[in-house]
Amino acid sequence: MNLQINSNVEAIQISGIRQFFNKVQQVPDAVQLTIGQPDFPTPDHIKKAAVRAIGENKTSYTANAGTLGLRKAACNWVQSHYSLTYEPDSEVIVTAGASQAIDTAMRTILQPGDEVILPAPVYPAYEPIIRQCGAVPVYADTRETGFKLTPAHVEALYSPRTKAVLLPYPSNPTGAVLTKAEMEGLYNVLLNKECYVVTDEIYSELTFDGSHISIGTYPGMKQKTIVINGLSKSHSMTGWRIGFLFAPSHLAKHLLKVHQYTISCASSISQAAAEQALTEGLEDPEAMREVYMERRDYLFDRLQAMGMEVQKPGGAFYLFPSIQKSGLNADEFAERLLFEERAAVVPGSAFSAYGDTFIRLSSAYAMPELREAANRLERFWSKVTADR
Repeated sequence: MNLQINSNVEAIQISGIRQFFNKVQQVPDAVQLTIGQPDFPTPDHIKKAAVRAIGENKTSYTANAGTLGLRKAACNWVQSHYSLTYEPDSEVIVTAGASQAIDTAMRTILQPGDEVILPAPVYPAYEPIIRQCGAVPVYADTRETGFKLTPAHVEALYSPRTKAVLLPYPSNPTGAVLTKAEMEGLYNVLLNKECYVVTDEIYSELTFDGSHISIGTYPGMKQKTIVINGLSKSHSMTGWRIGFLFAPSHLAKHLLKVHQYTISCASSISQAAAEQALTEGLEDPEAMREVYMERRDYLFDRLQAMGMEVQKPGGAFYLFPSIQKSGLNADEFAERLLFEERAAVVPGSAFSAYGDTFIRLSSAYAMPELREAANRLERFWSKVTADR
């Protein structure tokens, strides 16, 4: 018997983040700065809302798009925070996290042979989803532009096969954030391009410098833009798996078809918790954001003091320093750091080939861990750069 599986699936690899995380398990005493998992507990009032929902037997299917209460709350949230206007009954879908939202968006719009322009280094989950659709990721090298996609990138890479441009800001892994001027520059280029814009705004609430700007607010852009967001990072609700797809009704009705045949609906209990988060917990991210800023500043100062080249992140909770001075590639650097100093970071190669001279540090850890990890990284950095 010679049964075959989907060749697109066979060709993809497990996330480089998870591959290295599995190596870290071999070093149980390693200090970790690896996973993008907020170290804050979900706020108590949100957990209590979930308990109430269970007690009230809200344990059945909801509407495919999610409960109307949550959809209303989500639309109010993006309107009040980001000036995005969507109708709760026809332009928002509650998903099982932003990851499922990304998958649903790509499977709805992509056909074999289509191209998607995306900035690199970039979160590793986009490429496998694009390739499973038979489409092609087209990377823009942002290493010389502050890790930001620019109008020049779009003009150079756009082709008759371009179906979508991805805007994942604030960025994982770089923490890059687009300024108003930078977003307007992209808007002026993208407005008249025959392509969709998929904007992954999962870190929007963790914008440190200025305010988060969504391209969906610009005139003429709503009709071709899919906005992805969720509560995993903003409200420390990673395990609750609640994300959102916002799109104009003519597009949302097709997104909903893909969504309903994938999961029927998001967890009813998680939706009850999410509605609480977006009605009574809109200020919850503020305290977390302040702590992440303090941690960012600490790590940034430490890395600079070591002599590492690093850009100060404008959002998210990652730093992405260059290791080029070490003469090692990202995998060699991260593995030696792990086994020689028992400190774990993610090799930049996990975020495309354009990340091979970088490492990613997550600041979603308490200060004692950040200090110890920085001390171990400093010892290793001094060792590998001593003779160069």
